[in-house]
Amino acid sequence: MPRHATHATGQAPQKVKPRDPVATGDRDAAVNRAAGHHYFLLERFEAGVALRGTEVKSVRNGQANLKDAYGIIQGGEAYLLNAHIGPYSHGNSANHESLRTRKLLLHREELRKLPGKTQQKGLTLIPTRLYFRRGRVKCELAVAKGKQDWDKRATERQREDEREARAAVARGRRR
Repeated sequence: MPRHATHATGQAPQKVKPRDPVATGDRDAAVNRAAGHHYFLLERFEAGVALRGTEVKSVRNGQANLKDAYGIIQGGEAYLLNAHIGPYSHGNSANHESLRTRKLLLHREELRKLPGKTQQKGLTLIPTRLYFRRGRVKCELAVAKGKQDWDKRATERQREDEREARAAVARGRRR
């Protein structure tokens, strides 16, 4: 008597696990939202960040904070200071320090130009976001000039005017 097949002989369909949007570069790992409020962001640069393995895993988990971070040029090299990258949860005794100074990797031409720009009165280097590009952690740096209180109020007023104008146009379309 032949056996009856009770189930299909084909392989069960594999479940495709969606990739992490931070790791693929679809979403930023960390954003310094206060930078646009406190500074005029004049010129932007993309820099690589020299990180340890546990730091990369922590950035991928979203444990990076750029709120008080800034960049400096010293001895012909760029460094990122006060960028907080939390300790990796599965790390061991060789886990990284969360506030250590990290080296920024820039092209030689950019490194040559930046000291002249940042030595002008009132200009500084501010990291605006951390993100992944082709599996590497990148940092977007901006040459920034500090805003006064009246500048911040003017910017807020301008945003409010634009918001009201968009709302008025939308109301006009609905009628």
